[in-house]
Amino acid sequence: MDKFLSPSAIVNEKKQAKKTAVFLAGSVLLTLLLYYVPYGRLVAYPLVLLSTLVHELGHGVASMLCGYEFIEFQMFSDGSGFAATEGRKGRFASAFVAAGGLVGPALVAALFFRLGRDEKKARLALYGFSAMLLLALIFVVRNVFGVIFVTATAALCLTIARAGHQRPWLAHAFLLFLACQLALAVFSRADYLFTATAHTADGAHPSDVQKMADALFLPYWFWGAFCGLISVAVVFRGLRSSLKRL
Repeated sequence: MDKFLSPSAIVNEKKQAKKTAVFLAGSVLLTLLLYYVPYGRLVAYPLVLLSTLVHELGHGVASMLCGYEFIEFQMFSDGSGFAATEGRKGRFASAFVAAGGLVGPALVAALFFRLGRDEKKARLALYGFSAMLLLALIFVVRNVFGVIFVTATAALCLTIARAGHQRPWLAHAFLLFLACQLALAVFSRADYLFTATAHTADGAHPSDVQKMADALFLPYWFWGAFCGLISVAVVFRGLRSSLKRL
């Protein structure tokens, strides 16, 4: 059955589409400026930590989908982190958990792009993200730096979501900005996809792609390319859905 919209609904659709396009363009421009203006990289530092947060939570969510226990999550000031899970893992489950962190930022970026088409959905997405972070804070975050950053991120998202009731454009713009940052992380941190060793504040460990190679077959760089292509495809699918109204 065809979907018929009233004239007022069509006008509202057009306004939402224009706002989405403007906010996306503004997010991209602001992101580029952060790397060229004085102290811009310092301002961008929390955005690097955001990608680490989503990466490690991606491992945890993947492990729970496999029926395992997400024990703890830690992140450090250098932008590294780790997630610990417990359970008897098969080869494919181990690879799936490792891949969960690698494609996690792309999946969340795509989801935010899609929900960012609408002001109300953007606000609900920020409430949902805040709730997820608060649950992680209670049950799995286990180091001081992680507690501080997760608490600050949850509080910021919750504050902007609440402000979005009076200023709907604010939640709309902020969610699309977060989506752009997570999408950018797919490219800016792509070197991690092609290394066998992860150097973190907790020491050197096998990288996620090396864990995939150990669990399955073929070299680590193959799985890095595989996860990278999936991430790029997911991000562009989400971006396309965000701009679909145009």
